[in-house]
Amino acid sequence: MNGTDRKWLTYCEENHTLYCGVCLAFAKPSENNPFVSGMQDWNHISQRVEEHERTIMHRMCAEAYFLRASKSDIASLLHGSQVVAHRDQVKKKRQVLERVVDVVKFIGKRGLGYRGKEYEAAYTLDDDNIDHGNCLELIILLGKYDVCLKEHITECTEKSKKMHQSHSQAKGRGSAVTFLSKTTVNNVISTVQRLIQETIAKEVAESGMFSVQIDTTQDITSHEQCSVILRYVTDTVQERLLAVVKCEASTGQYFVQMLTDVMDRFDLDISNCISNATDGASNMQGQYRGFSALLSSKVPNHVHVWCYAHVLNLVLSDTTEVSIASGSLFSLMNDIAVFIRESYKRMNVWEHKSQDTRHRRLSPIGETRWWAKDVALKKIFGSFGKPDQSLYIDVFMTLSKFQSQANLKTAVRVRARGFLEALLRYETVLTAQLFLRIFEVTTPLSKYLQTCGLDILSAHRMVQDT
Repeated sequence: MNGTDRKWLTYCEENHTLYCGVCLAFAKPSENNPFVSGMQDWNHISQRVEEHERTIMHRMCAEAYFLRASKSDIASLLHGSQVVAHRDQVKKKRQVLERVVDVVKFIGKRGLGYRGKEYEAAYTLDDDNIDHGNCLELIILLGKYDVCLKEHITECTEKSKKMHQSHSQAKGRGSAVTFLSKTTVNNVISTVQRLIQETIAKEVAESGMFSVQIDTTQDITSHEQCSVILRYVTDTVQERLLAVVKCEASTGQYFVQMLTDVMDRFDLDISNCISNATDGASNMQGQYRGFSALLSSKVPNHVHVWCYAHVLNLVLSDTTEVSIASGSLFSLMNDIAVFIRESYKRMNVWEHKSQDTRHRRLSPIGETRWWAKDVALKKIFGSFGKPDQSLYIDVFMTLSKFQSQANLKTAVRVRARGFLEALLRYETVLTAQLFLRIFEVTTPLSKYLQTCGLDILSAHRMVQDT
């Protein structure tokens, strides 16, 4: 209008009126102005536009518009530099935290330990001669190639040194927030755990039905921990660890209540549990007070499945211990392996005598897994009918060497002689051959029963054939 480009001036074709866009948006509701309510008087319109443009209200609304356009608020106007610095600091801290989260996720994915035994204080982070633990060491390594992380580590180290020097006699963790402490790591782990559990619970709820498996074991602090595993079907069969719960009792009633609490915590309906799988312990298998029986009272239609691989393991474990001859055989296998491995001098003799590097390492026998007996027996006696694959001769020559070495202690030579005599007994050789025949049939079945995605009909056929 009049050759002037006024972007604030707008026209409504429907009402044939003019409006001031900035005043319409920012003027007070109490302001009575025709350019806010709609200018319909077209007499001397150019003069009216110029007069409105010079009004205080229009100028204030225009200033408000420009402040809004520049995203400035009252705090920015009063403390502009401080606000900008704060925003930059928040952005930097978020970038640091993103890197810490990635490190924590990486360590968890690899199944490594997070913390070291000591030297986790920030004032020690610039010392390359000490071990800070996997988490801090990875962060320090990334800091060498990441400017943002490097600046943060350096800043935290310097602040921590000053605090340590000025409060050398003080106790406590202090007030510095570094995002590098065990507290941050634990919070990240807890958050990741919660997100994973929520995702699993959502999938289980969507699938409708699920099967549960619980089992217990002791951790390094000798506390009993119970794992709760759910199996369900999405587009494929899923098996997920939902929770690990510290056990306060070992009764069937306790496990049923514990499972109910876990289901309630994740808003899962326990009535949708169509089956459960457990080992053969009495608190699980008990007819009246066992976990399975008590769960049946809450979910009558669910099916109990005793782990058949565990059944086979129990049967074979008892079979290898049912007679003195078999017990003596596997005790001998374990004692020979431990005897050779407990001394580096004996290991040197063994490595010299045994030329088969693939099977040189003798295997001790575990207490709970029968297949360890199969492995140990096959290494020394070979497969049935294939004595050339055995280490029997190598073991015999090694023990003979120990027996004849005058520089060894008498107790060592006596033990070697005892092992030799036991190996040469007809009863030992015969018992070994019998169990080689047994393991030749049972080992493939045991391995198949523990296979992920096994075929039920094939497993049933193998059980029948065995």
